[in-house]
Amino acid sequence: MDPNVILPLASSLLSFAFFVFLIDQWRERHRSYQLIWAVGMLWYALSAGTEFIGGAHGWSEPLYRAWYLIGAVWVAGWLGLGTVYLLGKTRFGYSFALSLGLAGLFTFLSWRRYDYPNSGVAPYAYLGIAVVLGLVIVVMTWRRDARWVHVAGAVVGIGTLISGLMVLTVTLPPPGWIVNPDTHIPTGELFPGYLRLLTPFFNITGAYALTLGALYSTYVFMPKRRVMRYSLDRRQPLARRLGNLVVAPLAIVVNFVASIPAAVGLLVRGRLNSRVPATILIALGGLIPAITSGANRFGATSGFFVGELLGVVFLFSGFLVSIEVFREIRIPFTHVVIARRAEA
Repeated sequence: MDPNVILPLASSLLSFAFFVFLIDQWRERHRSYQLIWAVGMLWYALSAGTEFIGGAHGWSEPLYRAWYLIGAVWVAGWLGLGTVYLLGKTRFGYSFALSLGLAGLFTFLSWRRYDYPNSGVAPYAYLGIAVVLGLVIVVMTWRRDARWVHVAGAVVGIGTLISGLMVLTVTLPPPGWIVNPDTHIPTGELFPGYLRLLTPFFNITGAYALTLGALYSTYVFMPKRRVMRYSLDRRQPLARRLGNLVVAPLAIVVNFVASIPAAVGLLVRGRLNSRVPATILIALGGLIPAITSGANRFGATSGFFVGELLGVVFLFSGFLVSIEVFREIRIPFTHVVIARRAEA
């Protein structure tokens, strides 16, 4: 059968199943990040659903608009926001601020490199918004003000509303949709530049937050070998703390790599914290579709549906592996327990 039908259908069904499990978990534990992830997976399912319908029955303008808005703009932002709320009480705010800055910069550079028509002042506006909000989040994280997550939430929430209005009201040239002539996979070429530039802004911010947040959690729960030392203790002199803040990203990467052999040894012996392999799977689930969707943006569309399916497979697998997530595995919205796990 046509892979342009089967692959999106599989992605959509698996995403809907993941959405149901997340909603059921949120009903039990009422954690905000669970609800936000559920919204993200709902967008994932609906986006893949539009691709299935388009592949099976043909594309139309409303279907094309829905695909672009939900899949190209909303999915990554909401999944990344769930990770932000999960790690809101940590120093992850620095990383999220960096992701905003990189998103704004890449959006601006993409415009300069490819000169998207009808971009207007959007590249400057997106870069300015990213820089200002990134600085706000850095300051709040520095002051240990956990409300920085609500700033991130406002970015995604307001961006969702504004992007929805823009996509619904923009005029598209006939026939109102476009697919790659070789792979028959949809692309965003029909939208004006100011809308196309929303995708790197949302996707880099969201995918970076989701992937790096998962790797950050991996680092927290794995046995660590500290080859490079640093301290972010607020009691140290300001100059030293600023120096440590600059050194910290490199130190974390070096220490992470140096800690991998010990973590592998514990994994082989069955003694590794379950959240380590779980978060690695989640990181892969965020990274793979980010790469294939980025390639789709630049005309390499052949791996798009494969990356989309692998993304949800790895995300769902990481969710299921984590003992923190499932102490009891039950049929959603019931009290029927399928399996029960012991605490690690």
